[in-house]
Amino acid sequence: MTNVRGGRHDCDDRLVMDIRGAENGFQVRYVSQVYDQGGTVIPLRGGALLEIVLLDPAYDDTGASTYDPADPQELVNVSGWRTFRQVAWGGSYEGYTTIGLGARARLPFRVFSLAGPGSSSRIVLDVAHRW
Repeated sequence: MTNVRGGRHDCDDRLVMDIRGAENGFQVRYVSQVYDQGGTVIPLRGGALLEIVLLDPAYDDTGASTYDPADPQELVNVSGWRTFRQVAWGGSYEGYTTIGLGARARLPFRVFSLAGPGSSSRIVLDVAHRW
C-alpha cells in the first residue's frame, strides 16, 4: 500500500487506498472496536466503526515503508464531511494493513477494487450518507 486518500460525493464519502501492483484482497466490516496490528484499541470518533484490513503490506520486500502517514490519527482530513468522522492508521505487519474508519452511523457501504493507473490498483470504500 502506498497512499490513503478521500473524497466527498453527492451520495457518499469515499476512501481510496492505493496499492503498488495488483491488490491481494481486503476485508471491511463494522465492529465494536478497531485494533491496531499490536492489539491496542484505536480510538475513533463516530457512532459506528469500520475495520479495514488490506491483504497488502505498507512496506516493500526489504521492509522499507511504502506508506508513512504524517499523522496516524488523521490519515485524511474529514472534518465537515457528512459521513466520515475519522480515518486512523492501525499499522502493517506480516502482509496485513489495518485502517480504522469512524463513521457518523452504521450506514450502508460498498467496497471494490479498480485496476490502474498503470500496473497499480486501488481499493475503494464508499459509505452512504443515509439509508
